[in-house]
Amino acid sequence: MTLTTRLMAGAATAALTLGAALPAAAAEKWDMPMAYSASNFHSENGVTFAECVGAGTNGEITIEVHPGGSLFAGADIKRAIQTGQVQIGERLLSGHQNESAVFGFDSVPFLAPSFDDSEKLYDAAKPKIEALLDEQNLELLYAVPWPPQGLYFKKEVNSVADMEGVKFRSYNNTTSRLAELTGMLPVTVEAAEISQAFATGVAESMVSSGATGYDRKVWESLTHFYEVDAWLPRNYVMVNQDVWADVSDANKQAIMTCAAEAEARGLQASKDYTQFTMDGLAEGGMTVQPAGDALMGELREIGATMTSEWLEAAGDEGKAIVDTFKAQ
Repeated sequence: MTLTTRLMAGAATAALTLGAALPAAAAEKWDMPMAYSASNFHSENGVTFAECVGAGTNGEITIEVHPGGSLFAGADIKRAIQTGQVQIGERLLSGHQNESAVFGFDSVPFLAPSFDDSEKLYDAAKPKIEALLDEQNLELLYAVPWPPQGLYFKKEVNSVADMEGVKFRSYNNTTSRLAELTGMLPVTVEAAEISQAFATGVAESMVSSGATGYDRKVWESLTHFYEVDAWLPRNYVMVNQDVWADVSDANKQAIMTCAAEAEARGLQASKDYTQFTMDGLAEGGMTVQPAGDALMGELREIGATMTSEWLEAAGDEGKAIVDTFKAQ
């Protein structure tokens, strides 16, 4: 049993109580695509959420989870929910900063590098994210942060100069810009393709959490992980608003109860998974250590540049998020 499986065990008690007294109705099946592997804590959390919804709605709504990009690739999940190709799904919204810079609030380098800061930043941004999603026919159910992001390489790196020319896995505007400012070469690679990309040399580096590297066994291709705590991006579970409108009030209450449990459970899993995956990378043979002072100084200078650029792109809404966050 994996760590995250143990963390997810025992959930959905409130939903079971909600559904126990009601007669069963014909089940409505929802498909829930997720971009990450079945063993990833986000995916395991999604499965537990789905089980909770089935119990809480007394079987009136059942959710089938499709992990690992098996139903839709990560980049296509949000659009699939919007257009009704699926009813529900999970997506890293910072991957859609081309639609609105505000979606990238959780990927601004060094703005909120800890779990506590990440939660405060999310609280500040949530109303604006919900308003954006509402315009796109989407209803936010819950969001869970990844562990802090670090840098992966297949060589020792002590300065930004050491990154010059390295092929860098990109998954959103922030990571592409980070590559440009460090002299690396951005290559778009979805989560499900990471192992193959590193094995074939399509990519040689990435910024990601220990969880992603551990799940994909990147020690088979990479050698170094540097802890830089750059940011804590979030995965969001969303439902199509047309589908949501047809859900009974009782079932909406049950689903939102399950969503609240999933958000809290996912946050704790992310915290607990952080050290677990650091240890796992080291056991796989990688060198795992904090970035050196020189490298961190250079990265923070780049982070300041990227923060200014994001604030300019996000305009008044971005400034309001940051001001609210800092006021906390």
